[in-house]
Amino acid sequence: MSSSPERLIYMANQIGKFFHAQGHDRTVAGVAEHIRKFWDPRMRQQIFAHLDAGGAGLDPDVRQALETLKQPT
Repeated sequence: MSSSPERLIYMANQIGKFFHAQGHDRTVAGVAEHIRKFWDPRMRQQIFAHLDAGGAGLDPDVRQALETLKQPT
C-alpha cells in the first residue's frame, strides 16, 4: 500500500486536526498512537523518509508525533 508523500502528509495532518481540540500534548500522543496502530509499516517508512528530508507540509504537532515514533522503544 504505497502512497504518495503528499497523500501521507494530508492524512497525517488530518489526524492531527482531529486531536487538535484536546491540546498539544494529547494531539502529539494521539497522532503517534494512531499512526503506530493503523498505518502500514511501509507508510510509516515513507512518512519518516519525508520527515528526514525536511518534513515540508507537516503540521508542527504531527512533526513532533512522528519524531516521537522514530525513537527506539
